[in-house]
Amino acid sequence: MRESVLAAWGSSPTRLREDSASESDLVRGGYRDRLLTELAQNAADAARRAGVPGRMAVWTDHAGAVHVANTGAALDVSGVHALTALRASGKTAADSGVGQFGVGFTAVRSVSDEIEVRSRNGGVMFSAHRTLEALRERDMRTPDTGVPVLRLAWPVAVPPTDGFDTEIVLTVRADAAANSVAAGFADEAVDLLLELEALNSIEIDGVVIDCVRTTLDDSSAEITIGSRTWRQFVTPAARWLAPVVDGVPVPSPPDVLRAPTRSDELMSLPALVIADVPMQPDRRRVLPGVSFDAVAHGYPDFVASLPAGSKASFVPEVGFARSEVDGALRELIFRRLSSAPWLPGADGRDLVPEQANVIADATEELVSALVDVVPNPVDASLSGARHASALSAVGVRRIGLARLAEMVGGLDREPSWWRRVYDALTPLVVDGVAAEELAALPVPLADGRTVTGPRTTVIGSDASAAVTWVRLVHPDAVSSLLTRLGAREATATELLSDPALEAALDDLDWDESEEVDRLVDAVLALAGEAGELPSWLGGLPLADDEGELRSADELLLPGAPLADLLVQDSPFGVLASAVVDRFGERALRAVGVGWGFSVVRDELPTGPDHDLDDEAAWWSSLSDEPETLLAVRDLDLVRSDAWTEALTVLLDDPVTCAALVDREGYTAWWLRRHARLHDSRPIEFRAPSDETFAGLLDPLDHPRADELRAVLSASNCENADTARVLLAALSDSQRTPTPAVIARTHTLIATAVAEQRIEVSDIDPPDRVRTLGGTVVDASDALVIDAPWLASVVPPEVAVLSDMATAAALADVLDVGQASEAIGGEVIGVGRVSSWDREPGAVLACAVMGLPLPSGGVVVHHELVVRLSGDVSGDREVPWWVTADGTVHCTQSWERPRGA
Repeated sequence: MRESVLAAWGSSPTRLREDSASESDLVRGGYRDRLLTELAQNAADAARRAGVPGRMAVWTDHAGAVHVANTGAALDVSGVHALTALRASGKTAADSGVGQFGVGFTAVRSVSDEIEVRSRNGGVMFSAHRTLEALRERDMRTPDTGVPVLRLAWPVAVPPTDGFDTEIVLTVRADAAANSVAAGFADEAVDLLLELEALNSIEIDGVVIDCVRTTLDDSSAEITIGSRTWRQFVTPAARWLAPVVDGVPVPSPPDVLRAPTRSDELMSLPALVIADVPMQPDRRRVLPGVSFDAVAHGYPDFVASLPAGSKASFVPEVGFARSEVDGALRELIFRRLSSAPWLPGADGRDLVPEQANVIADATEELVSALVDVVPNPVDASLSGARHASALSAVGVRRIGLARLAEMVGGLDREPSWWRRVYDALTPLVVDGVAAEELAALPVPLADGRTVTGPRTTVIGSDASAAVTWVRLVHPDAVSSLLTRLGAREATATELLSDPALEAALDDLDWDESEEVDRLVDAVLALAGEAGELPSWLGGLPLADDEGELRSADELLLPGAPLADLLVQDSPFGVLASAVVDRFGERALRAVGVGWGFSVVRDELPTGPDHDLDDEAAWWSSLSDEPETLLAVRDLDLVRSDAWTEALTVLLDDPVTCAALVDREGYTAWWLRRHARLHDSRPIEFRAPSDETFAGLLDPLDHPRADELRAVLSASNCENADTARVLLAALSDSQRTPTPAVIARTHTLIATAVAEQRIEVSDIDPPDRVRTLGGTVVDASDALVIDAPWLASVVPPEVAVLSDMATAAALADVLDVGQASEAIGGEVIGVGRVSSWDREPGAVLACAVMGLPLPSGGVVVHHELVVRLSGDVSGDREVPWWVTADGTVHCTQSWERPRGA
């Protein structure tokens, strides 16, 4: 063989250059960095041909040479021919090996110029040095690209290392260190064991890397190499592998196509693919025009074989392909995955993705509840956003909240089923958009109907189950979701205050006993737990003790204390005892059945339209419309001799007491005007603790009189009625008020007139008036002191006193003359003309009494005598006087004020 090659070169120098160039191109191009890969492929082919477990070892000897040994078929004549022929191979199609070209051995030239191939049947050696000598011996010119080392072989008698059938020894060139070569082999070993099924182990410098393959079923196996594990699925055209982490197959990072060893075709698939596809001679690229349909055909079966929780992760990511081969294979895989059954369904079946539906972000509870509503529902574990892109890529329809609400519309299900759905939907309502999408969600009602949309519904308590006047959610369907979607949570008080109930009461036909019973049962079931209720609930029809229906507010509970206070012909009846036994007193009293007095409450009332006695008169007495009306009803039905007990009953009930203590409210107003205590109106009495009109008005004789202040006389003159009461008391000679009370009372009346709180025309002047001395005289004999200097000359038995500012108003009210008009005075004698600031005594007196010092002039007399005329006449010594021209006269007695 060697001589024939040399002869060919000698006869054709061009052939020598071609062989040199071809070997150089393969070393520098196609087989660069593929030394171990090519030798491992040869080792795998040898093991397969021999039918033995493939073992491969790599080590460096003391001389720096790299040894690569393997088990399997030994080198034969055809093998030697393949090694020396750059374009021939010793493998046939029947060998089913990795390649068909036999040129991969050229990779040894990347690190060595001296190569030995030792085998059990004899070996060969390739040497750059000996080839160069052979060329020189024949005077052949060495090509510019170097000698073609692998064309000339010399026999070698050295056998392979024990335990191996073939051994390659590479004398590493200086530019390729032996240590770095072995280290690179260690990095590649795991991939090669994964790719080459005929190899069971690779040993690198004494470190053995084993590959253990465990069969799972006819198509699946588990491959463990060192600490790493893969799950493998075999199809006719490819092997698919997924890394296993903690026992679970997970997507692999982007890789390359392996055919079976690594190529340069970049891939983005989530699984490693080792495909049987035609490759170019250097095994770096796929041959142009290759179809990948057979490769993609088995991918859905691979995905279907994975655990349910891993399947969706093996849908290729949507995005740009990493290579033309990647794009072609991805497109085929997407198409296959869309139409094959592999997707985990909620019922445990594998679904065809293009026929499946996924409920967005659903929980297991939601999918379980809707498994018979949503066609072919995907397992809940795949409903999250993490899998949305993958499922969309294979044609799975994603059902959002709005579509889900539409799908469950019209379903006839038990309320408890709806609650399961609501509770399962609750975690999905994270914002207003989600809530709006569920706006049309059906809601079952307590009355058996199902309505669209929670916003029009009401959620009540267990006691509200019989409510029909609102859209009450069935108790078995109540969920917090409904509140978040707009359903109103209503208390018993809110349900019983609803205008719809008022309308239902107005429209109720009392002759329809079933309708009456249903409404009464529903109302009274709630009333026991309600707070203050509207007065119109008093129109609820209830049976009295004679079996007749009457409004609740026209009935009294058996034994009610109010019954003993009413007039004989009052309109109240007595409630049937059976009704009390069934519903209880609390519920019945809440709707207006009487025990004590009942009240009317109205927020923002607009007029006297509450059917209260004399309400129009009270309303007209108000200066402004009240914000809230709280009034006790039926006060006009109390017997006139029962008011002492009636007031106690009013005080005992907190609700009626609140109305009673509001002096401006209807209740207190009505009582002051119409009630009778000891044959007198309450306004004619005072509270025992109020001394304003002591001796003039009697204190009320009642054990809780001070709590009744609002219905008794005020401590001021609040209206014309009060003024008339006070004037009548002042004119009663049997009463003995002190001068201070007399003056105070006159002042309060006069002030009310002066401030126009009372019109004089509303008060009839009294025939007799109370003087400062306490006597009662004819009004024509009395004088109102309207100037302070006149106080010393008007006799107390005719003097009527308020204060100087209101004296004119008092005179007008009493129709009594003013002292300044009825009495004249002339100063007798001449005094010393001075001014206030020049009189030490005046300054001292003002300082002692805490009064401001007057300004202007003053005439000081040793004794001041005034000659009076009119209703009082004669000379009178006075302490001071003011003449008609405004001149002030005084005695000098103020120089030493009494008590100073």
